[in-house]
Amino acid sequence: MAPWARSRATIRARRPDLDKVLVNQLARGCDALAVATDSSTQQRLLAYLELMIKWNRAYNLTAVRDPEQMVTKHLLDSLAIAPYLAGDYLIDVGTGGGLPGVPLSIVFPDRQFHLLDSNGKKTRFLFQVKTALGLDNMVVHQARVEAFDSETPFDAVLSRAFASLGDMVDDCRHLLASGGHFFAMKGAYPGEEIAAVEDRCHLEAVHSVNVPGLQEQRHLVDMTLR
Repeated sequence: MAPWARSRATIRARRPDLDKVLVNQLARGCDALAVATDSSTQQRLLAYLELMIKWNRAYNLTAVRDPEQMVTKHLLDSLAIAPYLAGDYLIDVGTGGGLPGVPLSIVFPDRQFHLLDSNGKKTRFLFQVKTALGLDNMVVHQARVEAFDSETPFDAVLSRAFASLGDMVDDCRHLLASGGHFFAMKGAYPGEEIAAVEDRCHLEAVHSVNVPGLQEQRHLVDMTLR
């Protein structure tokens, strides 16, 4: 049995009622987002959540403590952008505890995701996640984004509350392949930020994203370099 499966078995034995609630919440949310996931994928997503809960006290990974809120604000919020992603070689900059990179790595095993963060505690957690969940398509880097380089440029650069669009473009443009996309996850429509980069980027789309169970605005900004 895989380590993540053993972890889930332990959780089910310890908290069967809550575990059932989380399983149902995640399954309904994925269906609402039209993100195809089987039972094994959903269990792996919840195993990631359990690792985050376990390591959070020591590593300060998230301010969200309630498991049901974590399903909504971390897992479903990350997966809500899945239908809009392009490319097979992607990097999540300023990933923190692995959002959105880890959930996307789990759901898209045929794509490669690089997760970049400068915080040593958080990257150590991500190495633990990679090992425990057997995520061979996930690569972890500890570095500042402006100092990080890759021999192979990326099809897409992802960010979730990493920085302004201007900072994202300035700090990450060296990572992007020709014709590649910036995908920036935002809350309210970032009109001023979009205007600030219109001389450097083509605005491909701004998707209004509905996250099941979340009564807050979410937008995904899709840009390419001029």
